[in-house]
Amino acid sequence: MVNRKELDPEKSPAAAFGQRLRTLRDERGWTQDELAERLRCSGTHISAVETGRRPPTPRFAATADRVFGTGDRLERQSRAVRYTALLEGFPEYVTHEARAAEIRLYEVGVIPGILQTPGYASALTTRTVERGSITPEQGEERVALVAERQMALLRTPSPLVFVVLDESCLRRPVGDSATMRQQLDRLVEFAALPNTVLQVAPFSMGDRRPLSLPLYILTMQNRSLVSYAESAQRGRLERESSSVVPLLTAYHQLQAEALSQATSVDMIEQLRKDTP
Repeated sequence: MVNRKELDPEKSPAAAFGQRLRTLRDERGWTQDELAERLRCSGTHISAVETGRRPPTPRFAATADRVFGTGDRLERQSRAVRYTALLEGFPEYVTHEARAAEIRLYEVGVIPGILQTPGYASALTTRTVERGSITPEQGEERVALVAERQMALLRTPSPLVFVVLDESCLRRPVGDSATMRQQLDRLVEFAALPNTVLQVAPFSMGDRRPLSLPLYILTMQNRSLVSYAESAQRGRLERESSSVVPLLTAYHQLQAEALSQATSVDMIEQLRKDTP
């Protein structure tokens, strides 16, 4: 084909989405204009998305899923394009989290997003932008995603949410004193909900911790398991039960060693009183 631009899916999430879109179109023998007619846009727009020059909107990706019969795969992939400041695998994890029956989280050093107050999320992101790790626009994406994830939990029926926080999450100051007081209050409110369990893994556990890095495990409505684990530079989404079950076992071991919810709340309330 004349002037057909070669695509490099490794270049960026937008390029990977564009390459996937072109592959689906080619498999059906459609031209860009023929696909554009089905998606109610222009052939120029299709070209721009395929070559990564224009990011797919949520509406574009959802419509493309209907046209190609791909479920929600394109919509999920488009999240990686919009949330460019996130580690690999996390945007897809979020789509599963919004539908999960049970959510299990373990965090180290920072309050997890689904429990962050707006002030805490903003303060955390502001420092990351100041360090030059992300752009201001990417910072806005992160804060918006925190709010989106929290809204997704307000569904019926409510998911069961189990959270284990390393003690460092509570003792690491983020923002000013008022920000930390509000965040600690939020944790106490979360623990009082009927569908939640909140525990603290104290420093005194030492090397008895079976987990040392953040871990998120989801149980879906059909009882299948999904896990997401990350280090400082990489994230990994896992759906194979043979890989997720050992992580779930380690999570249960962590819960057994962690403080009870009542004792955990007492610790949080004491820290709240000691915060100036």
